[in-house]
Amino acid sequence: MRDIEQLQADIAAGKSGQQRRSKGRGDHATGGCGVAARTVTMVGTMLEFARRQGIVETNVARGGQKFSIPKRTRFLDHEEYAALGAAIRNAEEFGENKTTLAAITALALTGCRRQEILGLRWEWLDRRSKCIRFGDTKTGAQLRPIGNAALAHFVAQPREEGNPWVFPAAQGDGHIVGAPRVFARLCNDAGLEDVTLHTLRHSFATMAVEFGFSELVISGLLGHRGSSVTSRYAHIPDRALISAADAVSRAIQISLAGESADVLNLTNVATV
Repeated sequence: MRDIEQLQADIAAGKSGQQRRSKGRGDHATGGCGVAARTVTMVGTMLEFARRQGIVETNVARGGQKFSIPKRTRFLDHEEYAALGAAIRNAEEFGENKTTLAAITALALTGCRRQEILGLRWEWLDRRSKCIRFGDTKTGAQLRPIGNAALAHFVAQPREEGNPWVFPAAQGDGHIVGAPRVFARLCNDAGLEDVTLHTLRHSFATMAVEFGFSELVISGLLGHRGSSVTSRYAHIPDRALISAADAVSRAIQISLAGESADVLNLTNVATV
């Protein structure tokens, strides 16, 4: 246990950080308390599996003191969305990778987790039911409703024959991976501070709150564990969720475009 706690302290202090590579794909590691806590959790899970399989006698990570991960409260307001949208459009004009920019926009319009979008496959996209049929996520297989703005954005992406990814990498046969680095540059250009890709997910939820949607509906939009709104439907998502996703994605699309928030008629959106 002492070694595990020392590992956590070293990661938090940045001792596991690596310099960014001048070439190649991927991002660089910097450490921090959040990364340290998640690493210890992952190690504990691996050791627990090894214990059940009889590979090790005890899980030495069990019972150790883990760093707490502060809850993120940062979200984008209308002006910040507009600044981000302008930065995306400028970046595209100056040669930033269009696929990565499109993936970042998709994250904003759906509220999905980063890897859910970066690793999105065409076969998971159900245009007729307006949802993404994830075979596996952080909380298991599920349907995720998406609004018309998000659906149109996905459909507009160029599709390469034989390539399963909606957002394929520029080289190789995998999907894009460098979105955090590109997003950091966008935020710098837009003058946004303390913002990560996860902020887009939190901002999506905050927008849903501003519309007056219930906690249950918002949980379904985000794919949280135990959401009865999504779990009780085996084939198609709840209409209430689709309506909510449509309203939120449209509002975010308007904000990214820098248009007036008054363009969206909130009185036509039914709260659930």
